[in-house]
Amino acid sequence: MPIPESWLPALVAETNKPYYEQLYRFVADERRKFKVFPPGPDVFNALRYTPFDRVRVVIIGQDPYHDDNQAHGLAFSVQPGVPVPPSLQNIYKELHDDVQFRVPNHGCLIPWAEQGVLLLNAVLTVRAHQANSHQGKGWENFTDAVLKAVNSRQERVVFLLWGSYAQRKAEWIDTTRHTVLKAPHPSPLSASRGFFGCAHFSKTNAALQSAGFAPINWQLPNL
Repeated sequence: MPIPESWLPALVAETNKPYYEQLYRFVADERRKFKVFPPGPDVFNALRYTPFDRVRVVIIGQDPYHDDNQAHGLAFSVQPGVPVPPSLQNIYKELHDDVQFRVPNHGCLIPWAEQGVLLLNAVLTVRAHQANSHQGKGWENFTDAVLKAVNSRQERVVFLLWGSYAQRKAEWIDTTRHTVLKAPHPSPLSASRGFFGCAHFSKTNAALQSAGFAPINWQLPNL
């Protein structure tokens, strides 16, 4: 699980901490005994598709999808050919209402990541069919370090914090430099409480453009 090169200067100190060695051993042991998602080469895809110096937007997820062929290392995204999960369906609905997004025939968000949208789950692995099974093993420490590294950048970054779990990260985001947008989680349990109508996608682009950056093209092509 090598960390992509662009992120190494920001994260190498983290990999030398005792918890990270324990985490590495834990995940290796889990892979020996169980099926674990996402596959090993995909664990750091959020960092691989969005180099450190290109981060413009951060969307924080919680746990990888835990069913077969879904997770590929990007929060809320699924591999092509896999049915679009309910939370992502709700994200698509809000995109449609906010920026006239046309719903594509897949749930693969790689085009967003390649434009600078860091799609980061708080936990980067999960045992197959057992939600939250790798929580509390050290991933949260590591992904907090990722977020703190992004926060340390001088250029404006837009943080989209959906749901109470993601919103707890707001306490150490410097809002004098960065933009923080909060809404309920897009899951079917909470989307109707304020995620629908939050207009986060147009607000994100307005914040980026006001800082002199290009907007995100949220439209995903059909595959």
